[in-house]
Amino acid sequence: MTPLMFKDAFWGSSFTCHAGYEAVIQRLQDGKQMCKDVEELLKMRTLAEEKYGKELVTIARKAGGHTEISTLRASFERLKTEIENVGNFHIHLSDILKEEVKKIETFRERQKEHRKKFQSIMEKVHKKKVSLYKRTVDSKKNYEAKCREADEAEQGTEKTTSSCKISEKMRTRAKQCRQAANEAEKLYFNNIVQLECVRQDWKETHKSTCEVFQQMEGDRICMLRCSLWDHCNHLSMQCVKDDEFIEEVRQVLEKCDITTDNNHFIGMKTTSSNPPEPLLFESYYQTEASRDSSPSPAQVVDGEEDVVMRCSDPLLVSSGNSSVDGFQNSQPPTTPSAESDSSDGGYAPLPGLQDAASLATSSADEDNYVVLYDYAGREGDELCISRGDVVRVLERGEDGWWTAERNGLTGLVPGNFLGKI
Repeated sequence: MTPLMFKDAFWGSSFTCHAGYEAVIQRLQDGKQMCKDVEELLKMRTLAEEKYGKELVTIARKAGGHTEISTLRASFERLKTEIENVGNFHIHLSDILKEEVKKIETFRERQKEHRKKFQSIMEKVHKKKVSLYKRTVDSKKNYEAKCREADEAEQGTEKTTSSCKISEKMRTRAKQCRQAANEAEKLYFNNIVQLECVRQDWKETHKSTCEVFQQMEGDRICMLRCSLWDHCNHLSMQCVKDDEFIEEVRQVLEKCDITTDNNHFIGMKTTSSNPPEPLLFESYYQTEASRDSSPSPAQVVDGEEDVVMRCSDPLLVSSGNSSVDGFQNSQPPTTPSAESDSSDGGYAPLPGLQDAASLATSSADEDNYVVLYDYAGREGDELCISRGDVVRVLERGEDGWWTAERNGLTGLVPGNFLGKI
């Protein structure tokens, strides 16, 4: 696009009209206001970033989690650490924004001084031009009046037929009027010459001032554009850094294992691997002799045998050979879907919903694939995957590229890099 120039587009419609110059000055004033608006935006964003960062640091330091153990505690501690890192990064971003605000303020003040310097020069030229213009107009009116007066006097002298004495007076007056007209003409001419010199000076000053103001306006636009661009880059970097911090938490969470935590708890707090022995029935009426001979329950008198068997037999059978291992082996085998549901929330599924959950899980597993090879996305619509990741396939393209989802992110991956679970 061909650049247009201020000096070619902002002239006045008349000799004393300064509408073009005033339009340029108004543009510079609007530019100064825009600088203030950008400063205000960055200041508010600075306060928000600083407040948000400090609140994140406070949250991270006040969070508990000291009662947890093993891998889950490590994951929680890493989360607190990364939240604090995110908060510190936001505080650092607020410091960067403060520096940006100072740069804009310095630039605006420098332009203000530069603008006032040229404005004062133009105001002096304008005043000089207007003053001389008014004087020239007045001298022109005086010149025209003197010329009319001289013409009338000369015409009166030519028409008079009175005595010589009156005629001499009229000729003298006509001569004086002509001299006054000549002097007025000379003054008017000198004013025109001076006004032309002032006009040429004003014209050159106007051109140079417009060039300077156009350069200042270009500098202002460039500076604000760069400032806004840097601001956007800072925000993008903030998002990237936030994601990097959270990715560190995800990597630790991948190592969080239910079995490891339970085994760690058992190793720390174990008390005994066997339950206490059962409490046996001892008959109050049993004599010392019978205890020495150790009779079997079948030798007890009728009626009492049934009492002993009913009281002791179930207890002896269920508790005599019981152990932790025996209890664990006696549990009914769980289905894969039941194990998954129990491990996710730590609760057994409701009996009425177990079949529905099993069907939902089996249908979801049909779209789940495991990643066989690492793949780093080269395009913006591709998904980065690592070996061992589990992804859900949303669409299978005929060209071999499949649309998959992992951890809420969706993108294209090579279909031959995936294996059916």
